[in-house]
Amino acid sequence: MRDDQSAAPSRGRKSDQFVVPLMPPKEPLLPAVTRRAEERDWRGDILRELARLRAQNRLVLPPNLARVNKAARRNKRTRFTALLHHVNVESLGRAFRRMKRSASAGVDGETVETYKQNLEGNLKDLCARIHQGRYRPLPVRRAYIPKSDGGQRPLGIPALEDKIAQRAVAEVLEAIYEEDFANFSYGFRPGRNPRMALTSLREALMRGKINWVLDADIQKFFDSVDHEEMMRMLAERIADNRVLRLIRRWLKAGVLEHGEWRETDEGTPQGSCISPLLANLFLHHALDLWAQHWRSTQTRGQVIIVRYADDFVMGFQYEDDGRRFLEELKARLAKFSLKLHEDKTRLIEFGRFAESSRRKKGLGRPETFAFLGFTHYCAKTRDGWITVKTKTEGKRLVRKLKALRLEAQQRRHDPLAQQRDWLASVLRGHYAYYGLPGNIRALNGFYFMAVRLWLQSLRRRSQRHHMTWSRLSKMLHVFPLPRPCITLTRKDLAA
Repeated sequence: MRDDQSAAPSRGRKSDQFVVPLMPPKEPLLPAVTRRAEERDWRGDILRELARLRAQNRLVLPPNLARVNKAARRNKRTRFTALLHHVNVESLGRAFRRMKRSASAGVDGETVETYKQNLEGNLKDLCARIHQGRYRPLPVRRAYIPKSDGGQRPLGIPALEDKIAQRAVAEVLEAIYEEDFANFSYGFRPGRNPRMALTSLREALMRGKINWVLDADIQKFFDSVDHEEMMRMLAERIADNRVLRLIRRWLKAGVLEHGEWRETDEGTPQGSCISPLLANLFLHHALDLWAQHWRSTQTRGQVIIVRYADDFVMGFQYEDDGRRFLEELKARLAKFSLKLHEDKTRLIEFGRFAESSRRKKGLGRPETFAFLGFTHYCAKTRDGWITVKTKTEGKRLVRKLKALRLEAQQRRHDPLAQQRDWLASVLRGHYAYYGLPGNIRALNGFYFMAVRLWLQSLRRRSQRHHMTWSRLSKMLHVFPLPRPCITLTRKDLAA
């Protein structure tokens, strides 16, 4: 470990006071005085609350990685020259235990069940090959999953040993880069999830002076990452050539599709264990640091940003700031061979004051935008105050119901108890993600459609279908399904 500058300043931390909050504060923390005092003091209270919550949510690191994390926190320009020794049999074992037991097999056909039959011997052999330089990653098996716009998203499925090695290396790198990443980045990071990003976005829109929203999406980001640029970014912190060589081999492993191997000159395959970390690192240098500097030097009003992987939303107080940022953002991303998705990127008038402003201009209601599966829109409370609400995105809901219909058809001849257990798990998972305050109507709609699909499936068990709504209602008393509920509230977040 070498310090290039012993007293280097904390890069990008000057503007952290304007970063959107991770969690809403407890009500007693907000001063019940004038609006001016509230706007001045609420950020500090939230950041103090954020520090407490972050300490609770931070994953417990092993002692060796805790020392790495401490060194990374002490100096933002420290370069680590010896890291591979942290990838040992113990760390590989932790990586294996975190593997999903139902994970798809790679090109070698190895599964979790077959690998654990001789787990200790396999892990020792893998560790020895990694440290002796004999480890060679296998090509990634290509698969495709449907997208909301009707297209297909390429998904990479690495071999099992490659997943284990990548997860172990990613654990080491996370101990370093978690101290560097910006507070407004929530995608694929330990202790963070989409619900936190959504909560932070709503708090920023409700408490800040935001009148314009930039909903941005980077086109084919995971397929457009430049490998040489990625290695240059890694070298700013990582000086262990053995670790860099491992990452380069994973990037260059290639793709096996329909029995034909294809070289990969760019991109990180979605589905690999280290791909989310590399994607966050790339966007940290290409977008986050630049946006922080631009926000603190080029604007005349308030600017907020929330990013989850390659999807990010920015809020601006003034329209000219938003349009200027959008033009400069295109030029900035072009330097890294990236570009914005034209159909999914737009600047709209949105916020607490958007409705009154558009009414004066003779325009209709403020437009809506989608982020992380939710449609955000301006509404009024029962008291007549303007607020920002969220509901389940229509495209996501339709796609989920289509998949549910196909699954119900395949399970129609299973015992009723098994069908009920499966449908109950689907509903609980849906409520756990989409159960935000204000979304109960969409949850009720999903529940009704799920029960209706179950009814249609039961009617097709035979040509003489005697299943009616009345009989189904009686059956639900014997095999009850979880009712729609809000799974997260402000009180839960602040507790």
